Amino acid sequence: MIIEEMMVTEVATLLPDSTVAEAIELMTEKRIRHLPIVDVTNKVVGILTDRDVKEFSPSPFQADHKDDLFQTKLLDVMTTPVITGHPLDFVEEVAVLFMEEHIGCLPIVSEDKLVGMITETDLLHTLIQLTGAKQPGSQIEVKVPNRAGMLFEVAGIIRKNHSNIHSVLVYPFKKDERFKILVFRVQTMNPMSVIEDLREEGHDVLWPNLPTSPL
Repeated sequence: MIIEEMMVTEVATLLPDSTVAEAIELMTEKRIRHLPIVDVTNKVVGILTDRDVKEFSPSPFQADHKDDLFQTKLLDVMTTPVITGHPLDFVEEVAVLFMEEHIGCLPIVSEDKLVGMITETDLLHTLIQLTGAKQPGSQIEVKVPNRAGMLFEVAGIIRKNHSNIHSVLVYPFKKDERFKILVFRVQTMNPMSVIEDLREEGHDVLWPNLPTSPL
């Protein structure tokens, strides 16, 4: 999936000359925690988060300077430079970017203009959809040799049982790099026949960890 398919396109923004007070009002009204700061051409020049606002907001001991602080320009408190993404970036790549850069939002830019926005919440929701975790069904984990054709082989056994596959994940088997784990989300509440067929073909089913049928 590419970012264009899941990004929010109606993005609240402010200009660098806007004030902290305006930012607080807009973030409260829209119930958002991240606010891109753009110039008159809609180019992203900074980012403001709720943490920035909290750190900058006056304490009870600064009552005399409260109005001055709230009238501070965003130019003086926004974070720059801004890490941005492109609509054609893959969701998986952006997830890595979020993790490595420790960011909570990503403005999406095309031709140097803001066209969308995603947050860590948007990303998590999308990844849940991609794994099919909210779809009714069962999860089956199979340990297979780390060689070509294994995914096709296991999927073929599931297909013979007329079970629809919602999603597939593949990750390495930590104890032995010669193997990998295939995780299937299948549209059936009773995966017993699938598990039995997988075992009959010599596959190691890790989950569900059900006993083998008696002879």
